[in-house]
Parts: sequence; structure tokens; C-alpha cells
Amino acid sequence: MEVKIGVQHAPREIVIESKQAPEEVESAVSAALGSSSGLLSLTDEHGRKILVPSERIAYVEIGESAARKVGFGAI
Repeated sequence: MEVKIGVQHAPREIVIESKQAPEEVESAVSAALGSSSGLLSLTDEHGRKILVPSERIAYVEIGESAARKVGFGAI
């Protein structure tokens, strides 16, 4: 699953591939936005942790990862 996190005052978004279920990611985002610690913690498919301060989150997009085509070919 692909998760895109838009960060305020940053020209690019954070994109991670995660093995977590969409419901888990959504609950983690909701908990981070509502907690006093204000830190969103997600784990990518390689086991690395991504920490984002919740006061800097502009948006979170949760969706299925798209298969990337490699090489040349007819569309």
C-alpha cells in the first residue's frame, strides 16, 4: 500500500510503501493528530520507521500502490 504525506513548507511529499492495512494507517494518523505528543509514526515495507511531526502534516493520501511499468511499449 502506498502512503503519501504532504508536509507544510516542504516542496515535496513523503511517499512510502507500507505493509500496514489502510485502517491501521488511518488510525495512526488520527491518533497522532489527536495526541499531545504530536508525532506520526509509520513503518515502511523494509521495516524503517518514518516519524513526522503532526503539526506539519498538510494531508495524508492512503491508496493501493500502482504497478510501475519499466521499458518502452505501446500504451
